[in-house]
Amino acid sequence: MRDFFSMMGKYFVPYRKYMAATLAFNILTAFFNVFSFTLLLPILNILFKIEQSHYDFIPWGEGSLKDTALNNLYYYSQELISAYGEATTLLLLGIGLAFLTLLKTASYFAGSATLIPLRTGVVRDIRNNLYKKILSLPLSFFSEERKGDILARATSDVSEVAASITSSLDALIKNPIFLLIYIGTLIAISWELTLFTLIVVPVMAFGIGRVGKTLKRRSLLAQQRWSDGVSLIEETLGGLRIIKAFIAEKTMERRFFHTNNEFRNASKHVAIRQSAAHPVSEFLGTCMIVIVLWFGGYLIFSGHSPIDASKFIYYLVILYTSLQPLKELSKTSYTIQKGLASMERVNKILNAQNPIKESPDAQDIHGLEDRIELRHVSFSYTEQREVLHDINLVVPKGQTIALVGQSGSGKSTLVDLIPRYHDIVDGDILIDGRSIKDLKIKSLRGIIGNVNQEAILFNDTVFNNIAFGMESATQEQVEAAARIANAHDFIMEMENGYDTKVGDRGCRLSGGQRQRISIARAILKNPPILILDEATSALDTESEKLVQDALERLMHSRTTIAIAHRLSTIKNADRIYVLHEGRIVEQGTHDELIAQQGYYKHLNDMQAL
Repeated sequence: MRDFFSMMGKYFVPYRKYMAATLAFNILTAFFNVFSFTLLLPILNILFKIEQSHYDFIPWGEGSLKDTALNNLYYYSQELISAYGEATTLLLLGIGLAFLTLLKTASYFAGSATLIPLRTGVVRDIRNNLYKKILSLPLSFFSEERKGDILARATSDVSEVAASITSSLDALIKNPIFLLIYIGTLIAISWELTLFTLIVVPVMAFGIGRVGKTLKRRSLLAQQRWSDGVSLIEETLGGLRIIKAFIAEKTMERRFFHTNNEFRNASKHVAIRQSAAHPVSEFLGTCMIVIVLWFGGYLIFSGHSPIDASKFIYYLVILYTSLQPLKELSKTSYTIQKGLASMERVNKILNAQNPIKESPDAQDIHGLEDRIELRHVSFSYTEQREVLHDINLVVPKGQTIALVGQSGSGKSTLVDLIPRYHDIVDGDILIDGRSIKDLKIKSLRGIIGNVNQEAILFNDTVFNNIAFGMESATQEQVEAAARIANAHDFIMEMENGYDTKVGDRGCRLSGGQRQRISIARAILKNPPILILDEATSALDTESEKLVQDALERLMHSRTTIAIAHRLSTIKNADRIYVLHEGRIVEQGTHDELIAQQGYYKHLNDMQAL
């Protein structure tokens, strides 16, 4: 439990007032519970005629509180019997018991109700922090982690943490209070009998501890198996076309059935361990009651008991009542172990370090005045393999440069370095003579627009996709951007125009339509620097012509870095850089590179065939 509070403590801080209120109401609940049981003493005496002594009223403060309270309770009961008879007295005491029970249940409800904002708020805060962290992490983090595993942590693991908090937080606040007050009451009734009882408790705790010893480890294994299943589902949805094309349904079935069965086996062991909590605690608690009953009965029958029979029955009632919070705490310990296992997996994301740090004295940048320059830039994802080596290039303001080369030559990696999606290993990247590491990241990315090979759209309306990141955009501005991108006409032909939902990742649109909406989004942003990453490579001839026309309008008067496989799309670039295995091997205009009879000429001839 110490690990639970150390890991979750920071999330409880904003809800301290709710915890304090819950604490106060639970204290009241425990006291009303004890006082209501106290009325059992005169009721038992009346029913069984156990106590025949005569009691005189003792002024409050003259003796111990316990002795004075019990004496005066018997005194008032005795007076009521004398005045109204035993049956009426029994009814009045029963009404008193019902009233105290009403106060107890009202306090219990109030304690539970004040805890609900804490429980729901903590879970909300964990989800918010997790989503915020995911947005802040660099792209390299997600290239190293499986998407399915991240999805599992953000959904299943957070749900497990939520279940742990929901089921255990109330118990962790309420039950210790109840136990302290119940144990204090037991000591007040008979410290000798309570001392004997407490000798038995460690045996009970040891038995419960043995059951839950391996639960956290098994929960971690179960959650990992669930992540494997989610990852496989995510891969299946992404590659469904290939699966069907290669008739691999049975292969994928076997993989999923195997993964799902491993998850089932791991979950089964966790569930068995957790389900053992109640029967084990129930059995050990009953054993404790039996032992205390034997010992107390032995003392009473031998005439050496420190309490009489009615107080012993009251003692047993309080002792049995104290078993319930003990059982709940034992169940809570198992739930916490499962929650801790899931929280460790969530914390792998929450505690992940972002290597891209912003300088404390970083400055804003509002545009491009002169040039972008890469000086001796080298980069590698891992120490074993260098992706880019000693890259030097200059992009003057208003010009278009193109990057060409075979797949894997480092083109996309190079353009990802400019907005600092990754940080370079050696060298420097400068905009108007200032290192990008000296600029605010938000400001730097604000002056750069992207149009990628895969048009990334969200399951939202056409309007919101074009206006993405531009909350102040008006209908007129969005439509103007769409017209420049050759998108307005097909948008107006859709069922709801700009209010039409595009579907998951734009699945209701063709590739050319998705790309033109993506271009319209970049036009609306109106960035001085534009990065085009093979924006037309996946389009048919007709769509390519429309998209290329839209791109030319977008590129007008902007500084553009374009990646292209189709060399025909970048013949008019001011300068072309040819990359091969992470190095610039040639540079110049299209005509100059053709004349060099080098690698570029080879690429051009291959595409001409």
